[in-house]
Parts: sequence; C-alpha cells; structure tokens
Amino acid sequence: MILCIDNVLTPEELEQIHLGLKDAEFVDGKLTAGTYAKTVKENYQLKGDSDIAKEIRAIVNQALKRNSLFQTAVRPKAIRPLLFSRYEAGMFYGMHTDNALMGDDVLTRSDVSLTLFLNDPNTYSGGELVIDPSLGEQFFKLSAGSMIVYPSTFLHRVAEVTDGVRLAAVTWVHSIIRDAHEREMLFELDTVRRATFEKHGKTVEFDLLCKLHANLLRKWAEV
Repeated sequence: MILCIDNVLTPEELEQIHLGLKDAEFVDGKLTAGTYAKTVKENYQLKGDSDIAKEIRAIVNQALKRNSLFQTAVRPKAIRPLLFSRYEAGMFYGMHTDNALMGDDVLTRSDVSLTLFLNDPNTYSGGELVIDPSLGEQFFKLSAGSMIVYPSTFLHRVAEVTDGVRLAAVTWVHSIIRDAHEREMLFELDTVRRATFEKHGKTVEFDLLCKLHANLLRKWAEV
C-alpha cells in the first residue's frame, strides 16, 4: 500500500525546521548509503550527530506519534533515526531498494519507507519520488509537511532536480505487522470499523468487526 498523508507538520513546525536547516552543516549523502546504492546517490544530508539534527528529529518524531493515520496504517514498532536530505540542481538518487536490515548493535527490519516533504514543490523542478511497484513508475511530489509511506520492498528513486532545492526527511519503520498485505487488510478493516461506528453507533455488526480486527491483529502482530 502506498499512502499519502497531508499536514503531518504544522506551519509552525515547518518554519522551525527551515530555520534550523538554513545554516546547518550538510555532508555527502553517500555516507549513509549501502554499498550499491551509493553508486547512484548524489545529494547532501544533514550531519546526523549535530544538535540541530537532534532538535529537528524530535519535532518530526512528535508529529509521527500524534498522527493517527500513520499509526494505524504503519503500526510502528521501531522508527530509524530520520535523515534530512538536500538536493540541489543536478542531484538525484537512482533506482535502488532500501536495506532489509538496519542498525549496528541493534538491528531493525525495514518494512515501511517514509518520505516527508519539507518545502513547497513550486520552489524546485524535478525531484519527484518515483516508485516502481512492478505496475509502472508512479511519481510523487507532495506539498510541504506532507508525507508518503510505502513498502520498503519497492524499487524507487528520486528524479534529478533541475532547478531550485528539494528538502526532505526520510526514514524506515519496523512494523509489528511484517507483511505488507496484512498491514493493508488491517488498515482497511479498521477504516470500515470506524466508519460503521460513526454512522450506526455500537451495533452487533460493529462488535463483529471489532472482534475480527482484534483477532487478526493478535494473529499477525510481532511484539
């Protein structure tokens, strides 16, 4: 499931992030790429151990925690530290697949990939996130503060920026629901359950939906 979520960040949070990034130190993005991915990666990334990186991560992490759509659709068990990328004219990230396992001392599985767009799409040309789920490439260029989440199993790339600057945050999520199809079924079932309650209140049908949702979650969850 590919899901776009609007207004993950408030205008105030976006402004705070932009102020922090304005004079921050960026380094070669290849430093955080895998062996093969670094051959097609051309961008800058915010220095990961800087104070401003820690401050901005805290802002975004709080936004992710409070976003009920993200929590319901992704079911996060662990979220990798966010990376903040900067693409200037001529920069891109070629087709690649994210590493299945990430971390040093403690490994986490990458089940869901996340891109949070940080600046107005009208301020730069190109720079689309391009996902290839074997049904043809899909292009995404969302408004500032909006986010896309998708299975980490997909091949994907960032199209070349031809003008302006593209700012984005990316990370990977270890979900309590490993299988992407199971996550999607639980999300759709929960959506129907909530809609049924809003329309009809607590009925026998609603109770059965709750029972089914709980039992599937019990069956599939890895906690």
